[in-house]
Amino acid sequence: MRITKAVIPAAGFGTRMLPAAKAVPKELLPILDRPTIQYVVEEAVAGGVSDVLLVSGRGKGAIEDHFDRHGELEERLKAGGKEKLLESLVTLMKQVKIHAVRQAEQRGLGDAVAQAKHHVGNEAFMCLLGDTIFSGDPLPTAQLIAAANKFGTAVIGLEEVAPEKVERYGIVGGTMLEPGVIKIDTLVEKPSKESAPSRLAIAARYVLTPTVFECLDQTKPGKGGEIQLTDALKLLVQREAVHGVVLKSKRHDIGNPVDWLKTNLLYASHDAALWAQLKPMMQSLMNER
Repeated sequence: MRITKAVIPAAGFGTRMLPAAKAVPKELLPILDRPTIQYVVEEAVAGGVSDVLLVSGRGKGAIEDHFDRHGELEERLKAGGKEKLLESLVTLMKQVKIHAVRQAEQRGLGDAVAQAKHHVGNEAFMCLLGDTIFSGDPLPTAQLIAAANKFGTAVIGLEEVAPEKVERYGIVGGTMLEPGVIKIDTLVEKPSKESAPSRLAIAARYVLTPTVFECLDQTKPGKGGEIQLTDALKLLVQREAVHGVVLKSKRHDIGNPVDWLKTNLLYASHDAALWAQLKPMMQSLMNER
């Protein structure tokens, strides 16, 4: 199963990050020196992806612009000897082709993924949510593609959550094949902890087969008229084998102000020079409380 394409849904309103996300897409909010979605694309490329489709929405053209060339800016930086300011992005763009399609209406994650049907064609593909990043090794794309090659099936990235948190996530159930690997036979959206089939939550990363598009076509809109990807995956497990793999890296959601700030501080703590500047300030703030 050779996987070279990735789909990144990034069309949501980002309501939990308002008013910051009113004019600036939440996927462009920075984690240190680069926007969140650049980390997502970098993860995909590091895992072997060479073709990325961004699924954006109205008012989110800036996401596409970020991955486009800016000749005037590049020339000005070059003239000032500051080329390194864009080095990470320039290097990334030499490794991947970026495409974009617009989700005309806000009809849910499932509908966003459905917009990739013509671009993906008859190939398996990675799906990475654009507002979630990971730290650690291996990163999800590499781990899930390796699992897809091993099992020859769709693979869903999972994380084990505390019992009191299962009601916040889509939870999977099935047969444990080995530590960290489950053959999925059921998916339940936000179950109670008493009824949850496990504590394994869907974690924003997937390897999907083209069959998912047929399942999306048959998925009826749910609450708010939205088509949910989890509902389509319920149909997928009835048609073909689907495996789940517990991710070895750590998930960071930037969808709300507290988690966004925590992620910035965490990433800063991994940079010794930067943390040396920030740590005294953090200690000072704690002493003032």
